[in-house]
Amino acid sequence: MKSFVISAALSAFLSTLSGTFASSQHPTVTIDTGEIVGTSTSVPGSETGINKFLGIPFGYADRFSVPEKAQPWSGPLNTTAFKPACIQRFACKTTETFNIPAPEESEDCLYINVLIPESRGKNRTVMVWLYGGGLQFGHGGFHMYDGSALAAHEDVVYVSFNYRTNVFGFPNSSELPLESRNLGFLDQRLALDWVQRNIYAFGGDSSKVTIFGESAGSFSVDALLTSFPKDSSPPFRAAIMQSGEISYGGYPDPRELWPDTTSVWETLADTLNCTGSQSSLDCLKKMPAASIREVIEQQSLFFNPTYDNITLNPNAARDRAQSKIASIPILSGTDAQEGRFIILGQNNVSAYLDDLLVGQPDQVRKAIEAAYPVGGWEFPSDFDAIAQMETEVLVHCGAALVANDTATSGTQSWRYYFNASFPNTQQFPGEGVYHSSEIPIIYGTYPAVCDPYAGPGWNAIGTGTTFYGGEEDYDLDVGMLGANGGAGVEILRQRDVDARCGLWAPVLRKRF
Repeated sequence: MKSFVISAALSAFLSTLSGTFASSQHPTVTIDTGEIVGTSTSVPGSETGINKFLGIPFGYADRFSVPEKAQPWSGPLNTTAFKPACIQRFACKTTETFNIPAPEESEDCLYINVLIPESRGKNRTVMVWLYGGGLQFGHGGFHMYDGSALAAHEDVVYVSFNYRTNVFGFPNSSELPLESRNLGFLDQRLALDWVQRNIYAFGGDSSKVTIFGESAGSFSVDALLTSFPKDSSPPFRAAIMQSGEISYGGYPDPRELWPDTTSVWETLADTLNCTGSQSSLDCLKKMPAASIREVIEQQSLFFNPTYDNITLNPNAARDRAQSKIASIPILSGTDAQEGRFIILGQNNVSAYLDDLLVGQPDQVRKAIEAAYPVGGWEFPSDFDAIAQMETEVLVHCGAALVANDTATSGTQSWRYYFNASFPNTQQFPGEGVYHSSEIPIIYGTYPAVCDPYAGPGWNAIGTGTTFYGGEEDYDLDVGMLGANGGAGVEILRQRDVDARCGLWAPVLRKRF
């Protein structure tokens, strides 16, 4: 696949500028907390070298505490290697592939990484990556997220960082005030604040920050987008959302996915004998991190965000549709077969729909069953039908709603549809264009770019388009990447890409 394909999509938000940054074997930069010393490296296929500053402290936090800014240091600080990941939680073998090789883990983990072209320059566009992992695992130093090629070929400043996940990032203890429970989201905000204060020292322009993320990283991007009110000034000017959104959540109500309950915390405390007259919070603060991780993995305890009206907006979908949030242009998209990775092992359509469609009228279920007939060429088995349902209700159709709500609110919105399959990258036969499969291509060596002011190479979503209409004529405004191994971008109509999304609309819009 030629480099144009993925770079074209990213370049809608990138502003390439000429200039240079001092190059040396040991590049140095002075930021607001002190001097740092990085390292230099070459990038295959590029004449531009890269300066890397890895493991820069941007914050610190005690367990279950709100993060604070990093303290200044004296003398040059060595930033030539990644620091430990935050404590991670894995639920199955398929997710553990995002942990090979396994990094060192620590609660001292709030570090940020900056990669820049070695050529002297200033006012470069900044791209800040938020990793996925279901808000249960992940780290900014994972090899798949190496931004060297992006920095070299796109002439941008690339930033990644660690944020806390699982119980360490989202404890939801009743002993914590509501505004202090989404610690992982607060870590993300502190990192973005660090970028605003310091990115100029690396040749970046703090007014040209694009945030982008995949899966839970995309959830996080959407949480940021929908938590800044209209006419506010978020610490970013554009956003890219890959296979995830928080506004609809892929379920009848995201509150069912992330209920405001402390029951999971109480289960953890009870298992570790931190109940009774003592404070469970104080008790768990003293417990070895390894003991906590063992319990949450063995008992499959999921700790997720709570609606605090600060970092997570309970009315995100409504506020976007009603233009009550900051106007930030987005590029969003999905992979063709997201669900095959997620629902591996499920082989009963009826049982799947029983769980999914609680409270929905019978006619909704009948229409959905008719749209995914098992036994034909498209869905030869129950697994194939369930996988496509999961793709569309969990990821694709919600992303379509977000993209169209953004456009109809008067904010620019582009969509892509990734449909390139490489069998030798699949974890099991027939995994297809699976969830996260676009990431290695985005981070690969792809030097071609488009005019960033002209969009990614296809139309923005038309603000006059009626979503899920009957006879309305949809614009050609979805760019399909990687179809049939092709090198270019095929432009599709939304009515074709979203053919079954009309069936899921009442399910996804139920929260209104």
